[in-house]
Parts: sequence; C-alpha cells; structure tokens
Amino acid sequence: MDGGRNMSTSLLYHGFGIRGYRHVKTEYEGGKVVFTVRQETDDLRCAVCGSRNVIRRGCRQRRFRSLPIGTHPVQAVLDVARVSCMNCGAVRQVRVGFADERRSYTRAFERYVLELSRRMTIQDVARHLQVGWDTVKDIQKRSLSRRFKSIPLKHLRQIAIDEISIGRGHRYLTVVLDLVSGAVVFVGDGKGAEALKPFWKRLKRARATIDAVATDMSPAYVAAVQTNLSNAVLVFDHFHIIKLFNEKLSDLRRDLYREATDKLHKNVLKGTRWLLLKNPENLDATREESKRLHQALTLNLPLATAYYMKEDLRQVWEQPNKQTAQRVLDDWIRRAESSGIRMLIKFSHTLAAHRNQILNFYDYPISTGPLEGTNTKIRVLQRQAYGFRDTEFFKLKIYALHESRYQLVG
Repeated sequence: MDGGRNMSTSLLYHGFGIRGYRHVKTEYEGGKVVFTVRQETDDLRCAVCGSRNVIRRGCRQRRFRSLPIGTHPVQAVLDVARVSCMNCGAVRQVRVGFADERRSYTRAFERYVLELSRRMTIQDVARHLQVGWDTVKDIQKRSLSRRFKSIPLKHLRQIAIDEISIGRGHRYLTVVLDLVSGAVVFVGDGKGAEALKPFWKRLKRARATIDAVATDMSPAYVAAVQTNLSNAVLVFDHFHIIKLFNEKLSDLRRDLYREATDKLHKNVLKGTRWLLLKNPENLDATREESKRLHQALTLNLPLATAYYMKEDLRQVWEQPNKQTAQRVLDDWIRRAESSGIRMLIKFSHTLAAHRNQILNFYDYPISTGPLEGTNTKIRVLQRQAYGFRDTEFFKLKIYALHESRYQLVG
C-alpha cells in the first residue's frame, strides 16, 4: 500500500535522522512501516577519496531498521549505488549517510537502543523493538568499544589488584581498580604475574606515577608490583589477611573434630564453623549462637586460643597510629609463636615476613574492599553468560560497571 504523499526532507531528518535523501514512498508490510528513500546521482561520492567524479555501476537494495513509530517497527529502504571513481580508480558502494558501514540499522536507531539500555535489559530492548538479542548486544558492544578503546592511565595514583574466578574449569580474570575514581582500568586473562604484563606495558607508556598498591599476599603479585612499580608502596589488604586466618581457623576446627574421640566433644564442635567465623557482635541471640560457641571453646583450648587470637588480630588495623599498630602486631606475633599451636605458629611467620606491607596501611589506608564490590557485580554478569559467548563483550561490560550506564542483566 502506497502512502501517497511524499515525506518531507525535514521530517526524514528530525523524525528518523536521515538527511540528504529524498522520500519515494511509504508502505505497510505486516505491521511494519517501510519507507523508501533515494539518493540523487549528483550527490554520489567515492567512498575512498570523496570525489564526485564517479560513474554509476548499478546498485543493491538494502534495508535499515530505523526509529519506531509508536509500537510499529520502521524500515528504511535504499538502493545503494555502486560507483567507479574516475579520480582514484576505486570501484565500490557509496557510503550510506545515515548508517555505519556493514550495519543494518540507522545511527538514530543505534542511539535509541543505547538510551533504552540505560533502564532495560538486552532481552527487554530486543523484545520491545522486535529485533534480535545479538543486534542489541552488537550496538552496546560497539558503543563500549569506542568508550573503552584506550583507557587513560596517566592520572592513576592508587590502585587495587585482585583476581576473580569465572565459570567452571578454574578460569580467572585479573582486575585492576583505580581506588580514587572506582573505575576498572584493566581486565587481564588468567591470574598472577603473566596476566598483568599488558597492564605494565600500558602503564609505562602512560608514564603514570603510582603511589600505592593494595593487593593480597600472593607472591606473584608481590613480585610483579616490586618489579614494575619499584617506588610504589605495597599495602597488604587486611580483609584478605583476616579471610586467610579464618580459613586456617576452619581447618583447625575440622582437624580437632576428626581427632576427637569423645562423642560430646564431636557433637559440640559439629556445626560451629560459621560461629567461629562470625564477629562476636553478629552472633544471633535468638538461636543461642553465643552459648553454642562458648561451649565449643570451653571444651577445646587450642580452638579457643585461635579464636580469641583472631579477634585480637583485627585490632592491628584499628589503632590511632602506625607506631601503636606496630606494637600490637609484634605482640600478636610473639603470642602466636609461643602458643604451641602449629597453625598459629605458621601464621605468625607469614605475618612477620610481611610486617612492613601490613603496617603500610597506616601510610596509605587503602584495601581491595572496593574491588570486592566490583567482583560481586562481575559475578552478576557471569550468571548472565555474557562472557562465555563473547569474552570481549564481557570485559567491556566490566569496564562499564562503575558508570551504571547499562543494565547488568541480559
């Protein structure tokens, strides 16, 4: 069905973002609005050199998704001319003024999709506009690629480094976070020193001056930072240290449970793992958690000693200054070494070996805590299966996390 009157060039531009083309006709096909546009021969240019000195060599009809009218999808139909350039000799299709090369949608449609993506999932945008999921993903990916093609690093001063496990099969990503802005500035494949090599190269080219780095006690990260940022202060994250101690405490409880020969001792120790890991103020009185924990500690001196040492360890990071913290840490190490409990003795050696990096917290009170929050968001992305069909898109989504420009879910 022909729409009759020609659409004005002003409406083409302001309504659909199409400029420099003439409206030919409008038709309706199965609920879709289809309008045909034409480019005048005088407007044809060589796609290589831009010369108007061209000879038309046929054409190919192409359809482009455009902005919808209400709930009705709209397509723009154009016979794209193929020309021979008398200036440079190139023979190819002319550029389409309202759409990017090799794209089946207009730039105005692309902008509309990105605007909807602020509040809607990929799936919801695709359903609303009656296009494929991959079309919306392609538009988002192109936009993200343009924005994060070259992330500036020169301004970096304090960073956090951590790894995150993604999917099955022990796949890892290494993430670097700008602790000042909260932005992810690097996502590397794998873990350890190897994963950070591209980051060090980019950092060197940017001539950034890093003052401090927060990380866990991973030997690979320690060596990498000391090699590539010899002037930066290394700060061991206290959350990781407490987490590591909790893991050792859980192992001790399990070993004591296995070694227990008395049924009463076994029953008391059973199910106390989470009670040991909780902070005392978080124990649930309605479930008598304090009472159950007290019973377990009363019947087992090594477990009680390790538990109270865990609570004392937290005090290292709650002192008014570095000198006081140093005394608290040294006292903790001495008590652990003389406890006679192998787990505590080994852990005291670990802390003694990294004493300076632990106390550096008082010079630079930073941690990987903000990065842990980012890792939680990454796991949300992971559950949506972005990264496993298109790893590059998954990484781009990670870079965009701090902006909240797009919905996380698919």
